[in-house]
Amino acid sequence: KFMIDTVNNRKLFSFRSLVCAAAAFLLVSCASVSHYEKIDAAVLSGNYDRGLTLVKEAKGKGYRDKDAVVYYLDAGMISHFAGSYEKSSEYLQEAEKSIEAAFTKSISLEAATFLVNDTMREYPGEDYEDLYLNVFNALNYYHRENMEGAMVEVRRMDNKIRYLSTKYGTVLTKAQQDLLKKDSGIPYDKEAARVEFTNSALARYLGMLFYRAEGKRDDARIDRDQVRLAFANQPAMYDFPLPETLDEELSIPREKARLNVLGFSGRSPLKAEKVTRIPISGSNWIKISIPEFRERPSRVARTVVSLDSGENFELELIEKLGTVARETFKQRAAIIYVKTILRSLTKTTSSALLDEGASHADDPGAALLLGLLSLGTQVYAEASEQADLRMSRYFPDRAHVGGITVDPGVYTVTVTWYDSGNNLVQQTVYDGVEIKSNRLNLLEAVCMQ
Repeated sequence: KFMIDTVNNRKLFSFRSLVCAAAAFLLVSCASVSHYEKIDAAVLSGNYDRGLTLVKEAKGKGYRDKDAVVYYLDAGMISHFAGSYEKSSEYLQEAEKSIEAAFTKSISLEAATFLVNDTMREYPGEDYEDLYLNVFNALNYYHRENMEGAMVEVRRMDNKIRYLSTKYGTVLTKAQQDLLKKDSGIPYDKEAARVEFTNSALARYLGMLFYRAEGKRDDARIDRDQVRLAFANQPAMYDFPLPETLDEELSIPREKARLNVLGFSGRSPLKAEKVTRIPISGSNWIKISIPEFRERPSRVARTVVSLDSGENFELELIEKLGTVARETFKQRAAIIYVKTILRSLTKTTSSALLDEGASHADDPGAALLLGLLSLGTQVYAEASEQADLRMSRYFPDRAHVGGITVDPGVYTVTVTWYDSGNNLVQQTVYDGVEIKSNRLNLLEAVCMQ
């Protein structure tokens, strides 16, 4: 009796150990998002200084060491909106370095993602985050009167876009080959991995303005034409009209001055977990848990810019950053999907083998132990398989542009954001805006609602 009790206790201990291990992995790999509640409230109210303070306070807590990219991006974007352009550049440059480092990380941490899930490694950033940090860093340089630095950032974004189509080629091909070896029978859509984003109208528009400010008219015309091509060649990305004022930007009378307004509205999408369970044998199943983008609706429907001289104009949409985010995620999503299947198959196969061993065991005690181990392994597989939902939260969803040619002088400029019912969402007044001839007078406005 003593020997039987001892064996049963060992079986129970083994089962409990597996369940506890699964729970431990679940807790360790989960990233807390509770710190975002207060940060979101500050950002939505336009209190960016408060939002930045809260981000800094959450470092090492809500933002863990392996969330460095998220921390630097959140701090960099909120600093930008707060008008702390030098500090914003520092944060965004750190984010860019961290993204590069995470992408080329040693194989040791990558191997851990095959054992548990993708949250076990450093967050490598999404491609759209890596692209648009250059846009906002370009604006940081502009606001600091460093036009050369601004143009360098725009060119960096363009180079990254060119690299997108080949960035994941080798990794994706190898993952597909590994999946074929498993003969899983789980369908995979190769078309889903094709990225159609090849040119950014927003980046080209800024390039046009920067070149115009430097007196490089030919370069400015090239970027203006590239804006047109971005719309013409990517109808899925630009399913809205080309800004009507585009041609006006390069035909400013010598004695006049041009005010340009760049408006950002809404907030970029967030990731949510999509879970699919596929039975494979007996009581065993494969859990496929992958991230997908979900929109955060914006209240903004139209934006009006008014000058105290009586002139006014509406901003026009030039880029949907959220659409670019979803499009550029396709290749990484394909890799995540294939890798998740491979990882889940590995976890679940162990459980299935233990099940088979239990069904063929002659000793009832051994059969019970194998059955408990099988159940514990399946519990671990279920608990540990999670989608990596980390990402930055404070990129805007849409970019709007507009301009007006006026006499040089000092103006009060009011930017008013309306919802679809023409109700006021937000209004910002800019006093003492000096609009000079023969220079770029670019005003930036943001409404995160």
